[in-house]
Amino acid sequence: MNAVQTYNHNLWDHGISQGYRVNGTLYISGQFSHNAVGEFVGAGNIETQTRQTLENLDHVLSQFGITKNNLAYVEVYLTNAQEHGGQVIELFKEYLGEHHRPAGSLIGVTYLAYPEQLVEIRAVAHTE
Repeated sequence: MNAVQTYNHNLWDHGISQGYRVNGTLYISGQFSHNAVGEFVGAGNIETQTRQTLENLDHVLSQFGITKNNLAYVEVYLTNAQEHGGQVIELFKEYLGEHHRPAGSLIGVTYLAYPEQLVEIRAVAHTE
């Protein structure tokens, strides 16, 4: 029998959950730069957007009682990977700390859901 748990912040309904856990694996939907009331944060600023996106990732993880140390795979989408890739990688390494290194990919895309959006991060984590 599958044990399923979901989390949704209820800021908007796009037909998906922010996190979906089944049998010890947590699938986290793409997170982006929004605050607690759903307003976009950091238009034009890759550092602000990345930091807010990572905070939102942390928030989803915490809803399942785990931390960034449980991340198994991370996918980072950037609208300008050549310009912002190095900076985002450094911010991500700072976020993770010295010891944890999940698998992952950095993917350049033409655009994301919102015109001002520069970064989106989705992830898979273990909960057991």
